[in-house]
Amino acid sequence: MEPGTAPADVRRVRSTWHATAPSRSALGLTLTALALFATGVWGRPDGGTWAIAYDLVLYNAVYVGAAFGCAAAARRAADDRLAWWSMTVALVLGVVGNLVYSLAIAPMAEEPFPSVADVFYLAYYLPLYVALVGLIRARVARFHASMWLDGVVGALGAGAVAVAALLAPALELTEGSVPAVLTSLAYPVADVVLLALLVGVGAILGVRRDRTLLLLGAGIGANLLGDIVFLDLATAGVYVEGGPLDLTWLVAMALVALAAHHSEPEAVRASAEASARAATRVGWRVLAVPLACNLASLMVLATGYGDRLPTAAAWLAVGCVVAALVRTAITFREVRAFNEVREQARTDELTGLPNRRAFLDAAQRELDSATARHPAALLLLDLDGFKEVNDSLGHHAGDGLLRQVGPRMRGALRTSDTLARLGGDEFAVLLPHAALDEAQERAERLRELLLQPFTVEGIRLHVGVSIGVATAPVPAATVAELLRCADVAMYAAKASRDGVRAYVPDPGSGTGDLLPAAEQAGLMRPLADRVLELSLEAVARWWPTRRVPVSVNLSAANVSDLDLPSKVAMALLRHGLPPAALTLELVEDTLMADPERGRTVLADLRRLGVRTSIDDYGTGYSSLAYLRHLPADELKLDRSLTRDVGSDPRAAAIVRHTVALAHDLGLSLVAEGVEDDETGVALAALGCDVAQGYAIARPMPVEDLLTWLARRESPLQSL
Repeated sequence: MEPGTAPADVRRVRSTWHATAPSRSALGLTLTALALFATGVWGRPDGGTWAIAYDLVLYNAVYVGAAFGCAAAARRAADDRLAWWSMTVALVLGVVGNLVYSLAIAPMAEEPFPSVADVFYLAYYLPLYVALVGLIRARVARFHASMWLDGVVGALGAGAVAVAALLAPALELTEGSVPAVLTSLAYPVADVVLLALLVGVGAILGVRRDRTLLLLGAGIGANLLGDIVFLDLATAGVYVEGGPLDLTWLVAMALVALAAHHSEPEAVRASAEASARAATRVGWRVLAVPLACNLASLMVLATGYGDRLPTAAAWLAVGCVVAALVRTAITFREVRAFNEVREQARTDELTGLPNRRAFLDAAQRELDSATARHPAALLLLDLDGFKEVNDSLGHHAGDGLLRQVGPRMRGALRTSDTLARLGGDEFAVLLPHAALDEAQERAERLRELLLQPFTVEGIRLHVGVSIGVATAPVPAATVAELLRCADVAMYAAKASRDGVRAYVPDPGSGTGDLLPAAEQAGLMRPLADRVLELSLEAVARWWPTRRVPVSVNLSAANVSDLDLPSKVAMALLRHGLPPAALTLELVEDTLMADPERGRTVLADLRRLGVRTSIDDYGTGYSSLAYLRHLPADELKLDRSLTRDVGSDPRAAAIVRHTVALAHDLGLSLVAEGVEDDETGVALAALGCDVAQGYAIARPMPVEDLLTWLARRESPLQSL
């Protein structure tokens, strides 16, 4: 690490600290000023310097703290930066309006109305509208038609209620000059628009566990509540400045400051991604706000019957109900289209049967409830001779044949069984609550049905079928294992021409084909990674008391993997083991594909302190040439050179000279294939360093090895 730098996690902590420190300071200022202001609400001096400081400093400090909090949120925001900067501008305009009113308007013998302060108070609403729009843009990546309608329903419903509650008393204030009347109406109209936007945003976003949105919405709601109460009190002429009502606006600012403090860019991004993934707008979280607004509009219409409420409220309520009806129609269309698309995605287009995706889902549900007492079974069917039908009669004839397979088999299946086409001429049948015997009987019945001739385009066709049978949860515990077992059985049935084969696990089969199959499939690297992990996990159990290393074989794919040294280093670190606990073995042939790259990997491993070993030495093509350049620590003599060392002088001579060569090159020598004590003694006499073979121990599980290490020592361990 360079001097003066810090780890990534430390830098992230510092970055987080610098991003949230201003927010915490702003929140502290807001809450402190609010608490101090609240202490004087019922006992504030009527005049003098203290009263002016109370109105100017404490009241506006709450706004200033909230403004700084929003600015801090804007600086660390990513997608909703516009919303927080707009909130900051709105709060600054509110502070300026308060200062102008307190310093210039209030001291006048007769307060003018409207005044310069009203310009700032009304301008306060414009950036607030922009902030609400910014919240939507940040949290909704893609707009559906239903989203817009939800917003319209929410806005119209909230507007109807707001007009009924706010404009009704405001319309009574028609006395005075035209500017005074317009200004008096401008405030409730601005509040109506604000409430409509706020509820519209809530209708679009739906009910969410978004702390920032909830706090911000509560703050704007508290501000609206204060305006409504103020309008009623001002109309009645009983409003008192500096009274308990002022706390409503200040609490609103505190909630805004809390929302800014808790804003998280990751949450905004996650919300946008979730909205982009949503295929339909259905569910109580989405429909709760529009439904409530629609009900409120109906109540407004019922209450305002007989011209008791403003006409505008009635029209807004009617618009809300109409928009809700349109929304309902679109919802039905969206749900129907979604179900159609979902059905198409789970249905095979040619046969109309469930496809592979639908089958995998059904199989997973079945395996979740399958037990040894109530197993499930899978029949995997593959048509024999289908390729010949396609080649001789054309693909249209093959398609016609495939369409008849499902109806032909359906008569032999239960309603609870799942018949699916997996692809090509391969079909699958999932049998719930079916043991192996029952599944085999069902497979034989299906085979009999499919062996009967098919008529395609007037031609009678005969095809065969091979069926593999497997059960779960034994021996297959997962869907992938169930398919694999059935696939193995199906190919066995095809090879033997038996028609039906059941998968029965054989512990002794399959171990000569694993490595070639893994190499052909390109799985040697992940296989070696897993073997390395298991080996180190095992050696970690005995290493504290027995310093016996473990050896892991490498393939050509592993030796050419330039990332292998770092993988080995991380694996040793995870298990708390030193490099001496591991030896990596390879045969000479693995280096022939890319010798230079292989030597680089081996050299890096040796620099880590991991021992490397040349396995099966003496069976390659260029043993002596490779020994000159290979960065290895030991040679392992192949058993073909060691097994006759006690009875064949020529074999003994080869071993003796190989030992001398290895020691001259600084290598230790391991003798493989030591199956009796006599051979081991002879090899020790020839200078071999380590013996390996059945004379010491046979392969055994880790638990047995731990017991073996604890209770006995072979006389050959000193070789």
